[in-house]
Amino acid sequence: MATLIGIDVGGTNLRLGVVEFEANNSSDHPKLIEEMRFLADFSNLCKSHQQTPEQAWQKILSTISIAINTVRDKYPEVSAVGIGFPGFIDPNTQKILQSPNLPGVSDVDLTADLSRLIQLPVITENDALAAAYGEYVTRSMFTKNLIYLGLGTGVGGGLVMSGQPVQGQHGVAMEVGHIIVEPNGRLCGCGNHGCMEQYASATAVSISYFEANGQHCSAEEIASRANAGDQHALNAYGLAGTKLAQALAHILKVIDVSDVVIGGGMSAAWPLMSQSFQRQLERDLIPALRGKTKVSISSMGDQAGIIGAAMLAHGNVSA
Repeated sequence: MATLIGIDVGGTNLRLGVVEFEANNSSDHPKLIEEMRFLADFSNLCKSHQQTPEQAWQKILSTISIAINTVRDKYPEVSAVGIGFPGFIDPNTQKILQSPNLPGVSDVDLTADLSRLIQLPVITENDALAAAYGEYVTRSMFTKNLIYLGLGTGVGGGLVMSGQPVQGQHGVAMEVGHIIVEPNGRLCGCGNHGCMEQYASATAVSISYFEANGQHCSAEEIASRANAGDQHALNAYGLAGTKLAQALAHILKVIDVSDVVIGGGMSAAWPLMSQSFQRQLERDLIPALRGKTKVSISSMGDQAGIIGAAMLAHGNVSA
């Protein structure tokens, strides 16, 4: 029995899970036996002008290592750690090349730096790809090919083909949040204008609502107002669904995968997006693909990224 730690790094918190997996039983699915959450405001830390990027990075490392050691005090048998991190991960060096939503985090080696601190094997993968793999390992009896779209602060994407996570030659495969859906549109953290995540993420919904009525609200509050009939709130979520579908239609024309899973915190508001999403997807798909895509909402919540990261760590250690 392998005992692993899977970590999902967010902008404001860390989610750690202890995952058990029977490696000698091919039909056994990984089991998340405990989940813990730690406050970690990495987003504001990286945006602060009171410290250098190096100082911010050292604080990130320290926070993650303390959280891991807290879990290991209870589960000393942990053999490896997998981390889903929001950024572009070099598949050859494991370095984080850039993290658009964590300014200043670039060309850093979380895998090596953290492994030295905790004295365990560590693997780092893009957070959406880790979530995609987590969705896959729990569905592997039904599909070998899967697209995952994670709606949160930004929009991440992951692809599993023939049971294997697809990183891309430069580690940026399925960076779907940065597909341009509005030429010369809103400025994105990646440096381009009009990226899909500037219209279809939780941050984007807040921006759309503010542009419509001048009020600063969280995506959750806007969802509540939409459910109460606020037209500006309904429009903000409708725009998110439309832009997400535009991007997905282009992806499907290239990849041709039937199973699409939508997760992330904002997926809880899917009923507010689904109508505009389905309408735009059918409009933008080529006729040969219409009606052939199964879009489902993740039932795993935050657990997909935790389990996926842990299982990628297991695969790396056992390889």
